[in-house]
Amino acid sequence: MMKITEVAKKLETTQRTIRFYEEKGLITPGKASNGYRIYTEGEVRDLRTILALREVGLSTKEIKKALDHYDDLTDYLHNQRSWLYEEMLQIKDMVATVERMIEVSGKEEEEEAMMDMARELKALKEKRTSWRDRWNFDEQAKDYDDNIKTTEYRFNVHEHYDEALSKAHTWVEASSGEKVVDIGAGTGNLTGLFVDQGIPMVAVDQSKEMLKVCAEKHPQTDIRLGHFLSLPLNDKEVNFVVSSYALHHLTDEDKELALAEMDRILGDNGRVVIADLMFRDDSHRKSVLESYQESGNEEAVEAIEDEYYADRSRLIRWWEERGYKVKAHPFNSILHLLYAEKGERRIPNE
Repeated sequence: MMKITEVAKKLETTQRTIRFYEEKGLITPGKASNGYRIYTEGEVRDLRTILALREVGLSTKEIKKALDHYDDLTDYLHNQRSWLYEEMLQIKDMVATVERMIEVSGKEEEEEAMMDMARELKALKEKRTSWRDRWNFDEQAKDYDDNIKTTEYRFNVHEHYDEALSKAHTWVEASSGEKVVDIGAGTGNLTGLFVDQGIPMVAVDQSKEMLKVCAEKHPQTDIRLGHFLSLPLNDKEVNFVVSSYALHHLTDEDKELALAEMDRILGDNGRVVIADLMFRDDSHRKSVLESYQESGNEEAVEAIEDEYYADRSRLIRWWEERGYKVKAHPFNSILHLLYAEKGERRIPNE
């Protein structure tokens, strides 16, 4: 048992701070016969946790929930890391916009130009923070690996699934010491190919339940809550990016922001490998859809129109305009593999 003065000294905080957390219901110390507060080892432990979580920005409300469900503390930390990276990106976006505003300050049509920039910034903020999973992958997580093996449907989006992941792994040509991120990692099927090779992996996904399955399958993986438009990684932090069956959940416009995020986290000579549902170009999309409609395969038409299969030519053009070398490989009419590299690196052979 310790008095409040002893606890404050031990934790390098103030008595007033401790009383504040008591008022918020985060701790409930007992009282001695003389009326003084007394603190158990458990309450001191909780206070230490509270002080640490406050330093990284968690609200008292979030901390109370975390303490009430102590086993789930990691979930709150994952959420906070994701939020902090999101905030960091928003600050960077704002700084970049301020720089642009300074450039036009004092020039003709200054106000109109600045308002245009403000509107662009607002739209970017909304994109980074408002993306929602309308397919409910949390509920799919438990049975996902079994469901992707389903073949009885007239339209099987997972045809050539294993072949695509294997080729993505091969094309990366990962070597020891490189840092790798799998975006939209899901249950970690592509991640696992690199883990088996001894390559340390960062798995990013917006679904907590998918990440839990991934962590169970590959405990050594660094799992991070996040999504394509707000990656929980620093600039130039990784050597390569991989992604499979995930990019098609973004609109074409959001896909380009996702590519920009990949470019941001990639170091010099970095590379990207994406296995995903896409068409060669818009005319190819129309042709494939017409073929399914003529054959009466409404299941295929509905599946394609429900999501955002990429225009492969648009992705390639984005990369090439920024100096990337790009290579593509089709597995079937809707599944393609894309490889993009920065700098002077050898394009992989088939």
